[in-house]
Amino acid sequence: MQPGNPAAAPDHRCVFCAIAAGDAPASVIAADALTLAFLDVRQYHAGHVLVIPRRHVPDVRTMDDETGAALMRAVATVARAVDRAFPNDGLSIWHSAGPGANQEVPHLHFHVHPRRLGDRMLEVYPGPPAYPDRTTLDAWAERLRSALSGTSAAAI
Repeated sequence: MQPGNPAAAPDHRCVFCAIAAGDAPASVIAADALTLAFLDVRQYHAGHVLVIPRRHVPDVRTMDDETGAALMRAVATVARAVDRAFPNDGLSIWHSAGPGANQEVPHLHFHVHPRRLGDRMLEVYPGPPAYPDRTTLDAWAERLRSALSGTSAAAI
C-alpha cells in the first residue's frame, strides 16, 4: 500500500484510529512512530494485548513492508513483556483478516495473548484436518509461487 492510498488515511469511524489519535481511551503499554500496543478490553487471561499500526490499514493483505516490519518488531517486544509479566504456559499471537476469519475491528491488529495449558482457547480446527498427498501439496505450492511472482514476497 502506498502512502497516498485512501486506506492509509485515518478512518474516523474506526475505534483503533481513535485510540491511535488519542481520541478514545486505552491502556497503552508501548508506542512508537508507526505502532501502538494497548491492553484489550476483553481479558480471557490477564495480559491480552493488541498491537496496531497507527495508520489505518484494514488487514495484513493491504499492509506495506515498512508497517509490517515495525509491527513484527512491536509484536515481538510485547510478547517478551507479556511472557515476563503474566503467568502463562505459552503465548498465542494472531491476526484475523476479513469477515470470513471473524475480524471484529477492520483495522489491522495482532493479539498477543498469554495461554494456559488446557484453556481450549483458539482451538485451531473444528475437526480433524486433512493430510493431502505430496502431489496435491506440491501443486498448491506452485499455485502460491505463481501468486508471489512479481511481488517483494517472492524473495522470502
